[in-house]
Amino acid sequence: VQLVESGGGLVQAGGSLRLSCAATGSVFPISVMGWYRQAPGKQRELVAAISSGGSSNYADSVRGRFTISRDGAKETVYLQMNSLKAEDTDVYYCKYTGRRPSRPTQYDYWGQGTLVTVSS
Repeated sequence: VQLVESGGGLVQAGGSLRLSCAATGSVFPISVMGWYRQAPGKQRELVAAISSGGSSNYADSVRGRFTISRDGAKETVYLQMNSLKAEDTDVYYCKYTGRRPSRPTQYDYWGQGTLVTVSS
């Protein structure tokens, strides 16, 4: 599985950005796709994730401002980020976790990361 991310950039506080991540290759029938972010010297943290069944979850810090969605046919996940704040500045990484039905083993894949910079 390969992940191709796009959509990062520079935006003013209060603005919006949309991140995209497309999974290609030997994708799995059951998967979770999500976005994580990491600042220098800090641990990578979950921003939002969505399953192939459509269930989603968000970090408290972004709930109500960010929306994650998924196009199953394209195996693409989107993160719409509104009302951006300076503290949202980070490198954002796409993660794909896949598994086969009735098999417990999960396989994790990461994108290369895309920088989001919010100027105040």
